[in-house]
Amino acid sequence: MNLRVISFLVLLCWSSAALGAADGPKSAKPNFIVILSDDQSWVGTSQRMIPGNPETASDYFRTPNIERLAAQGMVFSSGYSPAPFCCPTRRSLQVSQTPARHEYQADREGWPAVYRQQLNIPRMLKAADARYRAAHFGKWDHRYDNVSPADQGYDVSDGLTSNATGTGRDAGDDVLHADPKRVVSVTDRACAFLEQQVQEARPFYLQVSHYAVHLAIQHSAAAMERTKSLKPGKKHNLETFAAMTDDLDAGIGRLMEKVRALGLLENTYIFFLSDNGGRTSLPGSKELGLGLNHPLRGGKAGMYEGGIRVPFIVLGPGVKPGSVSNVPVTGLDFLPTMAELAGYQPALPATIDGGSMTAVLRNAGVGEVRRQSPYLIFHQAYDRVAQSALRAGDFKLVKTWKTGRLELFDLSKDLSEANDLSARMPDKTKELDQVLTAFLTKVKATTVQTKIGKDE
Repeated sequence: MNLRVISFLVLLCWSSAALGAADGPKSAKPNFIVILSDDQSWVGTSQRMIPGNPETASDYFRTPNIERLAAQGMVFSSGYSPAPFCCPTRRSLQVSQTPARHEYQADREGWPAVYRQQLNIPRMLKAADARYRAAHFGKWDHRYDNVSPADQGYDVSDGLTSNATGTGRDAGDDVLHADPKRVVSVTDRACAFLEQQVQEARPFYLQVSHYAVHLAIQHSAAAMERTKSLKPGKKHNLETFAAMTDDLDAGIGRLMEKVRALGLLENTYIFFLSDNGGRTSLPGSKELGLGLNHPLRGGKAGMYEGGIRVPFIVLGPGVKPGSVSNVPVTGLDFLPTMAELAGYQPALPATIDGGSMTAVLRNAGVGEVRRQSPYLIFHQAYDRVAQSALRAGDFKLVKTWKTGRLELFDLSKDLSEANDLSARMPDKTKELDQVLTAFLTKVKATTVQTKIGKDE
């Protein structure tokens, strides 16, 4: 029996078992799991983000468990992180707000007090049903103001973790070898939390925020052994990074197996995405004519697609297995989606920027996400290069504030953002610039870089 047939049978058994695992405990309210990877490119997995287009997957990395997520659920080809950096994305996921409202607000010293009190995912779910329990394991990284998961309503967490926690600087070599990037231990704690919630018959929210595939590179011996059989590509060819990606995928597979074994799939929604796009360079990677995020332009830290478009998969009750949606979505949509699914009754605050994905999830990926604004807005400044982006339908505007440069792209025809349409479509460019400027003015976001930020 050849490898392709074996892989197909494994996938068939995995999917069949998952769909048949209906004997587990049920609760009146749905459960939610968010799996967040770190610095993982839109093309950083073996799952094609656009069916039929091999360029929209890695030409080297193998992630069979992420492929299985896609086979069970819906791939969003236009899925976005809230920001091209780690910390603002992680805050934004909690409160469904673009970083322009908080991380890059003019009153940066004052807003953390507000952030501590805002409606977020744990508070919202507990208001919908007091039985909900919330857990966060892995990289929290809220940076400078020491807002902890406990402060934000989490019942269980790893505390104030950061990139340094994931490097293992506080552990010996033996621990690092057995638990590179903390994938094993983070997954262990997540699985134990799931078991406890099943025992107590409680609905839950679980966020598993992996340290992989952020630098520094770490991997297990088993992952390296599996990687040695793969042929490096022109886009991706760094063996150690491929092994680290393999370890991350294995952790996701372990978590999903626990979900299946506990009979939770029938009533659990699972969201997978990266905190931002992939890096544009890696130490030791060979440049063979294709960028690491090809066919996307740019990468982490920038507002081109390579910095904010990320792998994005959702599965759960009513989500058509193996489906693909072209509807633009963002991590900001998680809170409103969960609010609708959990039966949260009050109106969401006017400062919420996301919208519920429920109608799209239940309609095989067709429809729209209704937000308070029809645009997706991305922004950074203060301690980053001041830059913004706005997506309106297929059009995308990128603005660099220091020079005032405006670029306009039609993503339906120009995924690589190679053709700037601003000179040919001045009215459209002006229209979107006015919308962007009006929004940033309204939320009092600074458009000037005054400090130099650290790597995230």
